[in-house]
Amino acid sequence: MTEQIQITDSHCHLDFDTFDEERGDIIARAVEAGVTRMVTICTKLRLVPHVQAIAEAHPEVFFAAGTHPMSVADEPMATVEELVELARHPKFVGIGETGLDYHYTAESAAAQQQSLRVHIEAARRTGLPLIIHARDADEDMARILREEHEQGAYDCVMHCFSSSADLAKAALDLGFYLSMSGIAAFPKSKELREIFAAAPVERILVETDAPYLAPPPYRGKRNEPAYTVHTAKVGAETFGMEWVDFAAQTQANFDRLFAKAAGQGVAN
Repeated sequence: MTEQIQITDSHCHLDFDTFDEERGDIIARAVEAGVTRMVTICTKLRLVPHVQAIAEAHPEVFFAAGTHPMSVADEPMATVEELVELARHPKFVGIGETGLDYHYTAESAAAQQQSLRVHIEAARRTGLPLIIHARDADEDMARILREEHEQGAYDCVMHCFSSSADLAKAALDLGFYLSMSGIAAFPKSKELREIFAAAPVERILVETDAPYLAPPPYRGKRNEPAYTVHTAKVGAETFGMEWVDFAAQTQANFDRLFAKAAGQGVAN
């Protein structure tokens, strides 16, 4: 009965070329499945016009932008002013994704940290939530989030959270949110589900990170926003909640964090 449930895919990449031939159909399938809103993420600022156009063409789609940590070494360093100017667009609802990724790109760690601090300042100035990517950089990530929060509060979601319990606690202690992706639905992700289960359900979002990380029963295939439903159902089980109640809770959580999107009245 997913048609009676409304949920939000808080993080996807609808601009990727794997969607080029059927983008409209993919968005329509998501809406049919109960995914009434999608936030599509621009990972390189030079690609903003394409991502913005997708959001403008579809009432269900919002967008965010930043420089992905894995691209920092190859892209111009973002400025606070650039990000603040982007935030003037009515459908621009978040700053990032930004963050730290030492798994593949540890050699650019210093530049990643500089970029992260730029994005945090933009989140402060705009009041929009920061969207964080964190991989194999837990200590630096927790330290920078704390240091910056001491300099001035900001809101944040740890996108596609799959890091340690320590980083989860650090983020939650700062009032931040954790987002469940298809990784949390993988059968072998018991430890990750336990980290989520220990968090307040009022701080949980759901996402696909499409086209990546499709949850079962689509694991290994191209992900798409409609599959948010499958991750959310595992989330409901993780928190011992009825599916309808968990869906409603994540909607309320999204509305609280992404207040700019909530104010535009897409989901009723």
